[in-house]
Amino acid sequence: MVSRVILGFGTVALLALSAETTVAFADEPKPTPDNTIHVELTEPVKPQAFARPLKFSLTDVTAQPMLVYKPRNGIFLDRTPVEITREAFSNCLKSADMLAPDRESADFLLTVYLFRFGLTDSSGMDFFGKVELAVVVKNPKTGKSQQVSAAGTSISGVALRKKNIQKHVLEDINNAFGDALRNFLRGQNLRDAITALDVPPDTKAPATTTPPGSDKPIGTPIG
Repeated sequence: MVSRVILGFGTVALLALSAETTVAFADEPKPTPDNTIHVELTEPVKPQAFARPLKFSLTDVTAQPMLVYKPRNGIFLDRTPVEITREAFSNCLKSADMLAPDRESADFLLTVYLFRFGLTDSSGMDFFGKVELAVVVKNPKTGKSQQVSAAGTSISGVALRKKNIQKHVLEDINNAFGDALRNFLRGQNLRDAITALDVPPDTKAPATTTPPGSDKPIGTPIG
């Protein structure tokens, strides 16, 4: 009988939304219905098939500011990147019947660190959407893990009217987000990590996962 593999989606530490959202100021724009955009994948990214059936489970995420474009009264997301990421991962995994009902039965855990979600620096003549993430893939039975990084980008030309600016910003973020998920879920690096870690368990002593380049977890999990 083929054993079931479940991936637990751990703490998402959202370190940067864009270059303009790292510090909050009292006079920053406020979100309104007119300057708010809804980011959502047009269709789920179907994950690649593995040597044996895998199941994935989403758990904790953390909060993040929703301002993605500051000039001209700002452009805001209508949901946090946490909610967007949770929904997108869930839908992608569901599309391939790889979403598990719980974490306890997991054969693999994913701890996702989202370093950028939104716009990044550009020449001023275009909008440059970028999503960067690193995922620690861990076998909880052996305590062994590997890190898999992925990123997505999208560039569109400058716009003058606020409505067109919002349209370009939305398209860039959607495209960059879809790219990042596709590069992770369908990439060779994830396949290599699963292949290397999917071995018969020899111990049950999982180690605490920490963010890439840090000794301590980042962010406060939301249950």
